Amino acid sequence: MPMPSSVLPNRSTLPVPTAVRMPTPQSGSDGFRQAMRLALSRRPHTIAPVFFYDEHGSRLFETICQQPEYYVTRVEMGVLQEHAQAIADRIGPDAEVIEFGAGSSIKFCTLLQALRAPRRYVPIDVSGAHLQIEAAALRRDHPMLDVRPVVADFMQPFRMPPGRAPSAQRVGLCLGSSLGNFDADEARAFLAMAGRALAGGGLLVGIDLVKDPAVLHAAYNDAAGVTAAFNRNLLARANRELHTDFEPERFYHHACYVPALQRVEMHLVSTTRQTVHLDGEAFTLAEGESLHTECSHKFTLAGFRSLSESVGLQPGPVWLDARGWFALQWLDCPPLTGSDPFPGAHRLSPT
Repeated sequence: MPMPSSVLPNRSTLPVPTAVRMPTPQSGSDGFRQAMRLALSRRPHTIAPVFFYDEHGSRLFETICQQPEYYVTRVEMGVLQEHAQAIADRIGPDAEVIEFGAGSSIKFCTLLQALRAPRRYVPIDVSGAHLQIEAAALRRDHPMLDVRPVVADFMQPFRMPPGRAPSAQRVGLCLGSSLGNFDADEARAFLAMAGRALAGGGLLVGIDLVKDPAVLHAAYNDAAGVTAAFNRNLLARANRELHTDFEPERFYHHACYVPALQRVEMHLVSTTRQTVHLDGEAFTLAEGESLHTECSHKFTLAGFRSLSESVGLQPGPVWLDARGWFALQWLDCPPLTGSDPFPGAHRLSPT
């Protein structure tokens, strides 16, 4: 059990490391510029959802999670709260916990109450300002926990912060159905990378399950319009950072579930013929033409287990809510041997 706060030392006596900042070519302004140019110049127009998450976009997403229609965070939190002790027992003592796409630390904190003497927490996220705020709050509330945030796109090669305890087992968290934003090849690449980085440990993955399309439609089209604002913020971010001249109000938010592909697609649809400029180059969007901004894949348990096994991970326990809407799947990551069980994955530093 965690040490009671009454016996923790004063946090002012402890070193306070800053976030480790690594190059994030896929999510920073340079990568954003390249991606936006490519999105505007090709048809169909599509851009990766990682670019949603500037500081304002991260705040909007936190607001989405509070909307009554958006069940994902609420249901996942319920599963975490109900099964925190069983998950903590699976993780074991003295763990180094790495959270891929950390966002808010509230889910990790739910597990933290049940973990036995965790050694270190490494949240990884592209939003540096948001990550620093969350890390500062964790250090304040849990001064015995070594918190080492990493500002990075975890789908790109990066180094872990130094100082890992040799005996600490690495365990990964990929919560909030983040994996659903990847296509099949990207999901496989992430699982393979995580399997190598966490070799000998495990990975807890949150997966949103296939369900009534009406529930899915409502979740991505909330009545308050927060998801629509989150979607349009991508264009506002381009205006702020890339000096484009999008008029976000001339695009409407469109999200729908595509059963044949088991995914929700999110688009920004141009309401009129318009021209957008980027670095002096003009790009024309026809009326009704869309910029495809996100896919959120839904899974069956059997399908996800098959995907995990295809890269050498070993499915373990699964924890579900009562309606079977959301699952937390444990995956064991085999130790690395002479023959690499995770082909094609980029390496993380072991330090």
